[in-house]
Amino acid sequence: MKMTQKDINIKNKRATFDYAIGETFTAGIVLTGTEIKSIRLGKASLVDTFCYVDNGEVWIKNMYIAEYFYGTYNNHAERRDRKLLLNKKEIAKLEKNGKEAGFSIIPLRLFINDRGLAKLVIGIGRGKKEYDKRQSIKEREDKRAMARLFEK
Repeated sequence: MKMTQKDINIKNKRATFDYAIGETFTAGIVLTGTEIKSIRLGKASLVDTFCYVDNGEVWIKNMYIAEYFYGTYNNHAERRDRKLLLNKKEIAKLEKNGKEAGFSIIPLRLFINDRGLAKLVIGIGRGKKEYDKRQSIKEREDKRAMARLFEK
């Protein structure tokens, strides 16, 4: 089964569990030819990734994009740092919030937009405590139980 571009929606499921997400931004990504081909095939992961601001530029670190099968010697490194494309105002806001204690810049979702460009949704997140995580698990289980009741 071949995936269409609109089917590409790679999520960082761990992010909403470990962080309370505040403001979100949609950023473009600087990619090479074989990287975008791998993303279009759905061969990417946002597990254990984070973003940081360096010299007025936002970078994503540790994002996994599998090597393209037909890439030959032009293939890319799987976990290289990739530059994100944002406005100056958005970068300034991320830099200000990213430096505060307890806040992190977390990638939430990778998708391909209508024009065929890869986009990344990033959010400013505050780390959750252990009791917050238990509360999240309880809310999720309650939603599942309610959904089961209404299905019958």
